[in-house]
Amino acid sequence: MGIPRHVAIIMDGNGRWAKKRLLPRVAGHREGMKRMVSLSDHAFDAGVEYVTLYALSCENLFRPQAELDGLFELFRTYFTQNVEHLVQKNISLRVIGDLALLPSDIALLARKGEERTAGGTRGTLVLAVAYGGRQELLSAVNAAVRGGKELDEEGFRGLLSTAEFPDPDLLIRTGNEKRLSNFLLWQSAYTELYFSEKMFPAFTDADLDRALKDYAGRERRYGRI
Repeated sequence: MGIPRHVAIIMDGNGRWAKKRLLPRVAGHREGMKRMVSLSDHAFDAGVEYVTLYALSCENLFRPQAELDGLFELFRTYFTQNVEHLVQKNISLRVIGDLALLPSDIALLARKGEERTAGGTRGTLVLAVAYGGRQELLSAVNAAVRGGKELDEEGFRGLLSTAEFPDPDLLIRTGNEKRLSNFLLWQSAYTELYFSEKMFPAFTDADLDRALKDYAGRERRYGRI
């Protein structure tokens, strides 16, 4: 099938990677952010047009405050330092999720990052932050109800936060878990799934290449013969 147009990644295992090394969980998240930057660069270099990263789920917001504070600082760093990296790479940034659940300065930095990279034409990096698939679907349903008319599939798709992006062709999950964890539930109906035992900080560019090669060997029939 060649290179997937859109790759989504559930970046799981940062905390467990750190725990195995007797490090605080935030150290794992820090390494995960470094890997996130490098891995997305590699994906775009390989010809992928859209990369969607599950950076923070709605459920993650119930973690201990100390861990959340560390994560929030990493987001502040990303949206100040790495946005310029995206500009240099000609990549546009989009952020999906309920940013109202985040500290207001992070939400503002995210929107400024989108504006700063709006001219990127080489690819699109989508960060799912304070995101939940069920929450997204409920929001779309409520919007449809307020609109007062019956929708077809395409009409409903237009109410989702990912309306302007194609559905993922390939979804990769690291961390030796095999579930979607409330990520892109509607969009992943016919997405090819790839699971890795590696914790995300240990998931290398070569591992991504293996996932892309595995995808290329599959046949997508969408329920047809």
